[in-house]
Amino acid sequence: MSSQNESLESIKNDIIRCVLCGLSLTRKNAVPGNGNISKKIIVIGEAPGKNEDETGSPFVGSAGKILDQALINARIERKEIYITNVVKCRPPSNRVPTDEEIGICTREYLKKEIDIISPKIICILGATALKSLLGLKHMTPYRGQIVNRPPLRYFITYHPAATIYNNKLKEIFFEDIQKLAKIVNTQDQGIDKFFPT
Repeated sequence: MSSQNESLESIKNDIIRCVLCGLSLTRKNAVPGNGNISKKIIVIGEAPGKNEDETGSPFVGSAGKILDQALINARIERKEIYITNVVKCRPPSNRVPTDEEIGICTREYLKKEIDIISPKIICILGATALKSLLGLKHMTPYRGQIVNRPPLRYFITYHPAATIYNNKLKEIFFEDIQKLAKIVNTQDQGIDKFFPT
């Protein structure tokens, strides 16, 4: 096992045992990130939902199915990317995580995941991840775009949960993931050529 994988395994164990906020009292399972780190692509959502809380795995419910469809459509294999959430435990009734919950999980876990993986690109899904990672409150000006914050590059799109009952948003989300795939596919040609800092 590589030192990166060992470090992520250590974070995973810390997440599973975490009692740093009140969500630890209401969760069934903490939900650490999982996936492949060799491609250096991280997809980051908001927080686990009911299905994720049951299984302990990210993006396995309705939003996960939409994400999977978008990835398949864009010819990205889920097994090739690392998927995680800003908050690692399900907020009761699927409410939006509080600033305190976001702050604890970002500081204690998410930033460490990012540091270990050292991604070439981070795909931000939704407003909570956008606020947590970039401090930005409004998605519209950035959706479908790359935001450079050296040494990291972020691709911004909707959270797939926002598209469940909105076919127009789902269409845009699928287009965005296709755009992400094109960006990822240019990496072999030298990512810095396409994303100058």
